[in-house]
Amino acid sequence: MSDDLQTPWSVRFRREREPSWRELEELVAKCDRHGIRGVGPEKLARLAVLYRAAASSLGVARSSVLDRNLLEWLETLVARAYLVVYAPQRRAAEVAREFLLAGFPAAVRSIAWHTLAAAMLIVLGAALAWTMVAADSEAFYLFVDRALAGERDPSATTASLRATLFAGGNRRNLLDFAARLFTHNASVSILVYGLGFVFGLPVVLLLVYNGMLVGAMSALFHSRGLAVEWWSWILPHGVTELTAIALAGGAGLAMAGAMLFPGRSTRVQALCATGRRMGAVVAGGVVMLLLAAFVEGVFRQIVTHVPSRYALASIFGGLWAAYFALAGRRSR
Repeated sequence: MSDDLQTPWSVRFRREREPSWRELEELVAKCDRHGIRGVGPEKLARLAVLYRAAASSLGVARSSVLDRNLLEWLETLVARAYLVVYAPQRRAAEVAREFLLAGFPAAVRSIAWHTLAAAMLIVLGAALAWTMVAADSEAFYLFVDRALAGERDPSATTASLRATLFAGGNRRNLLDFAARLFTHNASVSILVYGLGFVFGLPVVLLLVYNGMLVGAMSALFHSRGLAVEWWSWILPHGVTELTAIALAGGAGLAMAGAMLFPGRSTRVQALCATGRRMGAVVAGGVVMLLLAAFVEGVFRQIVTHVPSRYALASIFGGLWAAYFALAGRRSR
């Protein structure tokens, strides 16, 4: 007893508690290596008890004269144990699977009317441009920049227009081409969504403008008798790409609605609540655009068989319709 009394308090404090600290360190290391599923239920219960004891010891140690290195080690141990005990214990693959199978389609269904409105704005823009270009081919340049049109403009011959729909391009750089398409389309999609914070008017204008591009081009190819070839060129990637843009537009309109009509909440509260769901919509839309860019940059350049192009477009259309209508409805 006299030896214990003569031993410094800090030494006795460490001697009494260090075995449990070392046990906690071993359990945490095992969880890091194998996950909590690799630790039995008894060990998990023991880990929680050891973590609380270590956290309590750390509170005492911070006000004592413990060795600084030991104090830092104990702080690190408690922080690691906290992550094991309280952090979400799901792997990235599980989170991604839950998002794709339930979270994303559910978020899309929550803004079905907003997305429908966005799609109608795209159709409206396409109809306006189509009508004007069909009446006067020079109106084409009101909607499509000459540099963007390239060889697809009213001055091109029908044969050259048709050739642009089946030119494979440099197949060595197809993935690079797809990456550039994805970067551009994703930027447009995020911009459409982001402008919802400005009470929605820029969202409306961008959606109508995107529709005008499609409408002007479609009117040009239809006027040359290339309707079948044109839609085989645009639909394989367009079904996915335009759906993603409509989703981004719907998300932007939903954010605009939260700004204009926050209800009983403040605008900040309404934006936060809506933004959490719309972030899932836009994130899923970006994944769709990645797929569309691959189809546009690789598949369409390689496959020039018209029926095959239409078949792929039909498959995508059916899959997206079923996915957004049914996926995630049974999940809690």
